[in-house]
Amino acid sequence: MSLAFELLGTDGAARRGRLTTAHGTVETPTFMPVGTAGTVKAMMPQSVAGTGAQIVLGNTFHLMLRPGAERVAAQGGLHKFMNWPGPILTDSGGFQVMSLKELRKLDPDGVTFRSPHDGSQHRLTPAISMQIQDLLDSDITMSFDECTTWPVEEPAAASSMRLSMKWAERGKRAFRERPGYGLFGIVQGSIFPALRAESAKALIDIGFDGYAVGGLAVGEGQEMMFATLDTTLPQLPTDRPRYLMGVGRPSDIVGAVKRGIDMFDCVMPTRSGRTAQAFTRRGEINLRNARHRDDSRPIDAHCACPACANHSRAYLHHLIRSEEILGAMLLTWHNLHYYQDIMRGLRANIESGTLGHYIASFEEEQGRGDIEPA
Repeated sequence: MSLAFELLGTDGAARRGRLTTAHGTVETPTFMPVGTAGTVKAMMPQSVAGTGAQIVLGNTFHLMLRPGAERVAAQGGLHKFMNWPGPILTDSGGFQVMSLKELRKLDPDGVTFRSPHDGSQHRLTPAISMQIQDLLDSDITMSFDECTTWPVEEPAAASSMRLSMKWAERGKRAFRERPGYGLFGIVQGSIFPALRAESAKALIDIGFDGYAVGGLAVGEGQEMMFATLDTTLPQLPTDRPRYLMGVGRPSDIVGAVKRGIDMFDCVMPTRSGRTAQAFTRRGEINLRNARHRDDSRPIDAHCACPACANHSRAYLHHLIRSEEILGAMLLTWHNLHYYQDIMRGLRANIESGTLGHYIASFEEEQGRGDIEPA
């Protein structure tokens, strides 16, 4: 295996680990801010690092269309292009291609699709996805898979999963092995335990540097997602990192770490920051609401981010209602910082064996809700 993963400790099923890549070390559990097109929206790279993020996510589909993987490679790779010296994981593009619906045609070897930008025709196969991610210089490459739709009947989920397993094998053959770079397989099978077990076995037989759980957080609900993790994670190797793709809200992350997930990504903290939503220890708040216009409190009194350290809710409300760019920047910064605070708390409490206490306190605070000013 080309990536080094060390399991440093456990608390129940929860894991505290360390992943070493060509561009640096990642302490797990970890949350990866989403930099889809080579930028975490509304953030400078040094600001992203300042929140505590150690790894970011880029996307094969978007970068292959604009500016093009060859152009990124000519600029020295994605790390240099976006001025992010740390590790980068790239999503294979499968999710975006499958969401095109009317613009794509699926066949046993891959997908042909038209660009949503200019209508030009493109092709993605497992081998092409590996080549593009190689050009981007991704530390962690993701297998090209078919993202199973939701809701879905079991026969359709089985067919989709087995196609993804064939593609995973082809992608593994096309992947260029080198020190510090790795390839993750993606477990599919929707909510069906037998299909998840079949998928996990197929991927383990192929052999990957890490194992992702895909096809969740697509509408099935948190209870069903957790139930699927409960049956899937025991099927995966304990000495390899586990990545839950596209998740999620803070409560999703905490519950998934409790079950043994090591890595997460989601657009929610950045997208919410651009739409006036802030995550806090007492739940979510909307800074657009009029109740904040005279509120001198910070978003979260326990947060050390620039938005909370330097500005009131009243000022942030003003920025948002005035459609000032700074509002989106500060809320995004806060949300990413809060997510990293959660990851820091999870890591520390797994190390000390107090995760149960941390989760109980987290759930109690979330349940209290935001408190109106006196």
